[in-house]
Amino acid sequence: MNKQSFIQGTMILLAASLINRILGFIPRIMLPRIIGAEGVGLYQLGYPFFLVIVTIISGGIPLAVSKLVAEAESSGQPQRSKVILRTSLAVSMGAGFLFTFLCLFGATWITRNLLPDSRVYHTFISMSPMIVIVAVSSVYRGYFQGKQDMIPSATSSIMETLTRILCVLWFSYLMLPMGIEYGAAGAMLGVVAGEIVGMLVLLIQLRRLKPSPENHLSPSSGNPDADLSNQPSPKSLLKRILGISLPVTGGRLVGSLSYLLESITTAQSLALAGIATAVATAQYGALQGMIIPVLLLPGALTSSLAVSLVPSLAEAQARGDMRTIHKRLHQSIKLALVSGAPFAVIMYVMAEPLCNLLYKNTEIAGMLKLMAPFAILIYLQGPLQATLQALDQPGKALTNTLIGAVVKIGLILYLASNPALGIYGAVIAIIANIVIVTLLHAITVAVALKYKFPWLDFLKIMAGMTIMAGAVTLLYNKVTSNSPTWLQFAASCAAGGILYIILITALKLVDRSDMQRVPFIGRWF
Repeated sequence: MNKQSFIQGTMILLAASLINRILGFIPRIMLPRIIGAEGVGLYQLGYPFFLVIVTIISGGIPLAVSKLVAEAESSGQPQRSKVILRTSLAVSMGAGFLFTFLCLFGATWITRNLLPDSRVYHTFISMSPMIVIVAVSSVYRGYFQGKQDMIPSATSSIMETLTRILCVLWFSYLMLPMGIEYGAAGAMLGVVAGEIVGMLVLLIQLRRLKPSPENHLSPSSGNPDADLSNQPSPKSLLKRILGISLPVTGGRLVGSLSYLLESITTAQSLALAGIATAVATAQYGALQGMIIPVLLLPGALTSSLAVSLVPSLAEAQARGDMRTIHKRLHQSIKLALVSGAPFAVIMYVMAEPLCNLLYKNTEIAGMLKLMAPFAILIYLQGPLQATLQALDQPGKALTNTLIGAVVKIGLILYLASNPALGIYGAVIAIIANIVIVTLLHAITVAVALKYKFPWLDFLKIMAGMTIMAGAVTLLYNKVTSNSPTWLQFAASCAAGGILYIILITALKLVDRSDMQRVPFIGRWF
């Protein structure tokens, strides 16, 4: 077992996340060409209900496992980590099998009465076996992350993505002749195949674990038997796991339910606006299956930061080390801002050519252009929420998420039912949710930790974004205007990216000490 530092762990997860998200665009680009936007809409409509169920059974357990294992390892109690793993697996597997059974036998009623398009039935049936698989995999990922070994999670996610790409496209192609709803179900079966492979990789990694000699000695006593004699009972561990996971589950459940209600209310509101069901399904599929994934692609870093932050902050909190907590938080915020800003610029300035190159569809570019300026708040949201959860304040994160969800659903009902706005009403509602939740998280963190946000860094990044936006626009419209579209896009973005790197270096947002902490290339600095 190789424990990595905070930055190393983040970079390992970042590399895996970037690979996954880039590879993940293969089915997102190809799937609409196989089953069409309407088929993607049916595929997407099944996901929100699935996310609600998975959140109920495993939403907060991985984070609880990660936090408790990190505490056990830092106090020299590796045997306690194994008890935490076994207890968590028992809870997750029991709940997973129960909900899988309920979904399989309740699919007809759910798809007819709760979901906006009954054709999603086959997709719903296809995804049901995935519930227990995801529940088990999430516990193992939390276990490895608690040990601050991010390699098993990274390897598992990459293998899951590769399998999913192949099977989603293959199965949807094979089943499409039976009807568009079967094509969407085939795509979901491909996702299930990927999850199975991801879980198997984690199990293989677990079997290869060899306990290091130092893990058998308790630093407090030096007695190898001390770890065994002080073991808490599974019952007390279960109470601790539930005490941490339930508030986190509540927060994530609000988000998942919000996503489910969003899919239902968006379809209903578009119907009130006079849009046919098939067209509404296609528009929602374009928003959730095409635009949102592009928007979230740069979030690979911030999601990696969020995962690495939990065990790192848990260890610092156990030591009462407020200085390290502030340092890690500052590193995360700066990395999120610096890395996300250039992507937000490109998505805003180059929305039309980007959508044309990815999907051969420029009609959806307006949605991306409207959401792009707020993307940086999405990237900032992950580390802030992870900080609240790691420091035993998930209840506050839950409250913030709930407020944002209520506002979003209310705005969707009001705006998307307006024929003049249509799907753009839902886009505006999602933007309002992003702004409200991020600001509330920031205020909560600042108050809880007496933390001062790096406002000067914000201003520097805004200046860099503005200059980069002007340069990319000029290059695309003037300098490379006679080149093919893909070359115009690539050359303008590359030049803009180089300019941005020069600017953040000149503004001292990144310095030599930052580069020295990056694995592999750090020695060059």
